[in-house]
Formats: sequence, C-alpha cells, structure tokens
Amino acid sequence: MKPTPGNPPRIVAVVVAWNRRELLTQCLDGLAGQTRPADAVIVVDNASTDGSGDIARDHPVVTEVITMPTNTGGAGGFTTGIAAAMARQRADGIWIMDDDTVPTSTALQALLDTARLYPRELAVLASRADWSDGREHPMNTPRNRLDASPREKADAARLGCRPIRSASFVSILINAEAVRECGLPMADYFLWNDDFEYTARLLRHHEGLYVPASRVRHLTRAFGDSGADPGPRFYQEVRNKVWLFTRSRALTRWEKLIYGASTLRRWAHTLRTSGNRRVLSRGLRTGLRDGLRAGPRANGRVLAGTPAESDIEALAKEPA
Repeated sequence: MKPTPGNPPRIVAVVVAWNRRELLTQCLDGLAGQTRPADAVIVVDNASTDGSGDIARDHPVVTEVITMPTNTGGAGGFTTGIAAAMARQRADGIWIMDDDTVPTSTALQALLDTARLYPRELAVLASRADWSDGREHPMNTPRNRLDASPREKADAARLGCRPIRSASFVSILINAEAVRECGLPMADYFLWNDDFEYTARLLRHHEGLYVPASRVRHLTRAFGDSGADPGPRFYQEVRNKVWLFTRSRALTRWEKLIYGASTLRRWAHTLRTSGNRRVLSRGLRTGLRDGLRAGPRANGRVLAGTPAESDIEALAKEPA
C-alpha cells in the first residue's frame, strides 16, 4: 500500500449502513470533504427501512450502493464491502467505517502519510475516534501490541503512533495484500467481536499502528465501552468470544489466556451491574452452548443469495 512516484495507492472507502439516514448523511459528507479523497466509496445498505439506501444513491461521493436482502449485521456488511472493494474496485487499501462515523477532512491523508513514512509495510492503520463532545471514545481504543519489539515501538513513536494488536471497525485502513493473505471477516459473527477477531487475525503476523493524527467522530448515543449493559446482544458477545478463543487463528495461546481472563472479569462485572440479569444470564447460557456446539459458517454459505456471493467466489479463485 506504500505509494510510489506516479503511482498512488487506490483507496476504496466502505461504509455499512442500517437505519441511520441522518448520521449516514454526515458520514458521506465527511468522506466528500477529504483533502485526499477516496478513489471510490461503497455503501453497503443492510436492508434499511428508513431510506438510507436512497440517501447513499443520491450522494455524489458514493460510487456504488450494495443493497442486502436482509440485515447481515456489521460483520456481514463489512465482509460484503471488503469483498466488493477487492474483487471489483481493485483496491490497494480499504478504509472502513460504520454509518455513525464522521471523518474529519484530513483523516485519510493522515493514515496514508503514516503508511508512507513508516519503514515497513503495514496491514492496519487505525484512526482516533472521538465522541460528540471530543473525548476519545473508549469503545474504539485499539489494543496495544504487548510483544512489539523496541524497534517497532521506536519507529511508531517517531510518527506519534503506537503498535497495535487489534482495532475496531470505526475508521481503519486495511492493506489489500493482508486481506488476500488472511481472508475476509467472518460474516456469521453478525455483530460483536467481528472486528476484534478480524483485525487480530490480520495483525498476528503483520504490523499495525494507532494513528492519533487521523481523527473521526463516532456518534454513538452514549459514551462508554463494551462493558456497558448490552441486553439481548450479550448472546453475540458470549458466542463470538467462544468462537474467537476456540475456532479462530487470530490469537496465540498466551494471548488467549490474557484476553480470556480479561473477558471473564468483564462478563462478571457486566452481570453484577446489570439491571436485567435474567436477560444476560440467558445470553450467557445460550451463547456458551451455541459457541461450543459449532463454529461460524463459511462466508459463502452465510451470504449465499446476496450480492456478496459472486465477489467472495471471485476472491477465492484468485491465485495465492
């Protein structure tokens, strides 16, 4: 993804949208205002019912709208968008974000400047995500790379960055070569931990950086991290974490021990402080049961009959 004289990287932005048309408009306006514009913008409309698809089709920055027949969650949406960026838009880098993310005007330029100045190839570059009041959003703070070498830390620090082990899907730039090597996100995660699993998989054998100079606003309704009471979505948190720790190749054994212990502490805190423990207890039981019973289905099966099917097949046929 490093630019060469006369041959800048082709960057394709991917936005996943579902029933937030006002925020989607702000997101697309932010993409339109970039000092270094994306070369193409794909919006994956996850079967919205509020006219989000029409907003995207009418916006001048949008190159393509992919309309899904059903809501495939963030995991299915990003799998679809990344596959399209790779198979049909010839992306060198894929810049992904949710529809409630509003990039500042220099967000992409800062990521590309860092990629250009860093001495080695990077698989993932993550922006700083702020909430509406300017505080850094704890939901999107990337995990530090605990085993980063002194050289990696020094090279990152010279650019005002730090090495990371995983990141959220709120404004990250992914190297297309890493996608070819490591594959697509797992669509069957639907939501929760899909970004943890995928970015950790990309970064297991590759470098990634947190780039605070690249700023976006993540306009969630509330300020908080993943420890907030998730209600019925606790099922996906539990099932997907079980999949991550038992089925994915994203983490090493020692990382599974560290992150597994952290997960158990967070689950205990969430259950203890919840006002609806019955719902969370049910999610814990069924999530453990389903996560241990079987692993996530292949993307081709989850997204069969959707616009993503042919792109996933095309990528699978690419020479290794």
